[in-house]
Amino acid sequence: MLKAVIFDFDGIIVDTEPIHFQAFQRVLQPLQLGYSWEEYLEKYIGFDDRDAFREAFASAGKLLDDGMLSDLISRKAEVFESIVRQGVQPYPGVIELIKSLSGSLPLALCSGALQRDILPILEQFGLQDAFDVLVTADDVQSSKPDPESYILTLQRLVEIYPSTIILPQGCIAIEDTPAGITSASGAGLNVLAITNSYPAERLKGALLITDTLEGVTIDSLKSFLA
Repeated sequence: MLKAVIFDFDGIIVDTEPIHFQAFQRVLQPLQLGYSWEEYLEKYIGFDDRDAFREAFASAGKLLDDGMLSDLISRKAEVFESIVRQGVQPYPGVIELIKSLSGSLPLALCSGALQRDILPILEQFGLQDAFDVLVTADDVQSSKPDPESYILTLQRLVEIYPSTIILPQGCIAIEDTPAGITSASGAGLNVLAITNSYPAERLKGALLITDTLEGVTIDSLKSFLA
């Protein structure tokens, strides 16, 4: 029986990956640490900002202290926000699905993005009050593929709904990357994977893979666990 649905953000609700890539490059290229879109897809997508910057520096054999990391994250966030203010488009079907689920059963968002990156976009889509729980990179020490973010999301849902028995096997995570699938699966959740960022053959570990959320309803999600 379906107890809760947990959405990833980047690559599921909105195609922000090109925006993240552009923002990273504006910060890293002056340091001669830029990389290609292909490299981003292969290595960096799924990381939160902390691990993405750490990986860029490590790949170049350069040291990165905590102070510089904090500064880089802040600068990248400013670039990202300036681009987002120009407007972004949601993926087909996702807004309708979220609004149909909100208030019908426990609903959460679990993302490796910063909260400051997420909230303006949710507001653009009228989703600022749709989720019972919002877990972001600000809330955890380890990013996906580590299961920490999904474990915390489940804990917070249980706290909000103490009379509902919310167990991982009764929950669906909606993800688009191998790292996200590993994270959700590691926390014991069932995964519905969308081919927004990777082809189906790269999304192994998901119980179901689809090309779009168009036409997905609460009833079809319930049948997914039947």
